[in-house]
Amino acid sequence: MSRDLRAHIATLEREGLLCRVDHPINKDTEMHPLVRWQYRGGIPDSERKAFLFTNVTDSRGRSYDAPVLVAGLAGSRRIYGIGMQCALDEVGERWESALAHPLEPKIVEGPAPAQEVVHAGADLEAWGGLLNFPTPISTPGWDNAPYLTSAHFITKDPETGVRNAGNYRGQIKSATRCAVRFSGRGCDAAIHWQKAKDKGEHLPVAIVIGAPPLVSFAAVQRMPIELDELAVAGALGGKPLELVKCKTVDLEVPADSEVVIEGFIRSDYLEPEGPFGESTGFVHQRTESQMVEVTCITHRKNPIWTSFISQVTPSESSTIKVVAYEPMILNFLRNTCGVKSVVKVVMHEALSNIRPVVFLQFSNPSEGEVWRALKLASSFHNGVGKIVIAVNEDIEPESLDAIMWSLAYRMTPHDDVQIVRGFRKVGPPFRDVPAMDNSVMLINATLRDKLPPVSLPKREFMERSLELWRKLGLPPVTPQAPWYGYSLGEWWDELDEEALLATQSRWTETGEKNLGQRTFI
Repeated sequence: MSRDLRAHIATLEREGLLCRVDHPINKDTEMHPLVRWQYRGGIPDSERKAFLFTNVTDSRGRSYDAPVLVAGLAGSRRIYGIGMQCALDEVGERWESALAHPLEPKIVEGPAPAQEVVHAGADLEAWGGLLNFPTPISTPGWDNAPYLTSAHFITKDPETGVRNAGNYRGQIKSATRCAVRFSGRGCDAAIHWQKAKDKGEHLPVAIVIGAPPLVSFAAVQRMPIELDELAVAGALGGKPLELVKCKTVDLEVPADSEVVIEGFIRSDYLEPEGPFGESTGFVHQRTESQMVEVTCITHRKNPIWTSFISQVTPSESSTIKVVAYEPMILNFLRNTCGVKSVVKVVMHEALSNIRPVVFLQFSNPSEGEVWRALKLASSFHNGVGKIVIAVNEDIEPESLDAIMWSLAYRMTPHDDVQIVRGFRKVGPPFRDVPAMDNSVMLINATLRDKLPPVSLPKREFMERSLELWRKLGLPPVTPQAPWYGYSLGEWWDELDEEALLATQSRWTETGEKNLGQRTFI
């Protein structure tokens, strides 16, 4: 199966997962707010779709030729799975294998689809450069410009030559200028830029828009600096990714990309950049960022522009990370660290942006295993695990109600909560909190003592009543765990026998038995 964006869109349409909007849509005021409703309107993940806008305008009345794809890479977990070309329960294994066995990309000779049309030199600005593309405003009313959001910035380490593909935001400034906001000083591209600056050079960059989905999935993940994300992307698909050499910089880009913006990240000045609505759920105030000087733009004929919907989570930008992140952490705990009693990792997505709040589900753990896993999870990555909660297998970690139930009845705060200082975790939005002034909270909410059964009818009675519910034509229901009662250890045979008699309308036999069990006072 072809791995380019167009084949992916065609598959989404066949599967009924693409909403094609032919009505005129203003990219500056209507596009992202429209898609936002599928995340803030109570629509479950299973019913969310990708949006393809084919009639794009702006607030000045301009019409754009290029359609815009929003939520097309990870509008839902199923959309992500289609991009991965595998079942969702195979995603973790696919990532584990790709990270362990990356495939060196293959350089192909042009002309490549990504370079069907070339604008460089004097033609670039005369043509209109970046202004020709329908880049949406992501957070109308707060953002100060259109921003590149699904932009994969490809750079190379000036010393080692190791390639990096990272996803960063970029404020459009003019036909040939845009910003790049690195996600922290420790990200690979920021390290490359600092090395170039130290050498008195500008850093060559290629910005890819509309890459094959596997490239997008790799670009948004944090990987070791020595690992080439494009090699990982190839391994995810089972064969080397095809790259083509850029026209004006010494870099290579995916040959099937929709648009490639070539240029240099200046090392001699910074410019104001922002505000911009961020995935923490807050607007990132104005700061100073690096600037890209564009030297060339290449693209396919009739290119498709892509835009991630981010900001308040859940969103496309959180889903595109969490689907791979959860199995990565599970693999780390079970296989790297040997805590086999961990059976599931869930990163809380809604509003908190996946990384700070993490739930670990266990099957028959020892208390030592629980505490070890809690500490390991908070150490997996400096952004992961500000609050980590351990629960049993009967607690559904996707359900905050179930988590709160476990906290209420299986946890004693002074015994089962540890607050550990010295972790650099996310604090108040965009404030630089010293490591020793930040901390993590680890909570053991697993069951260590026997408890009475869950006070719901046993499973067989709930299943029979569900059949009756459907026969009566009552509204459709989705079972919410726990939806039937089960034993938590504090129960014995005599009580089971009495309950059985009650269901057989023989409860008076229990009453007769109780006559001989009187206690006189």
